[in-house]
Amino acid sequence: MDILNIGFNNQIVTNRLLSIVIPDAAPIKRLIQAAKENGTLVDASYGRKTRSVLIMDNGFIFLSSIQPDTLVARLKEQHD
Repeated sequence: MDILNIGFNNQIVTNRLLSIVIPDAAPIKRLIQAAKENGTLVDASYGRKTRSVLIMDNGFIFLSSIQPDTLVARLKEQHD
């Protein structure tokens, strides 16, 4: 089981991760709002600017203050 640190010592299981996207696009903003209303949003940014949105296969959405490129680099580092 691979674990990814998404900031502030918060971890996710990488085999449940579908996508890492930036929060700027309107469809992603709507996705975040829907997750908030459904109770499936986890804000792991601790009040900082959200830089990454992590979409999980179980419908949960995680917000992170770490850049998507950094998260991808961490994923690649684990597999090397």
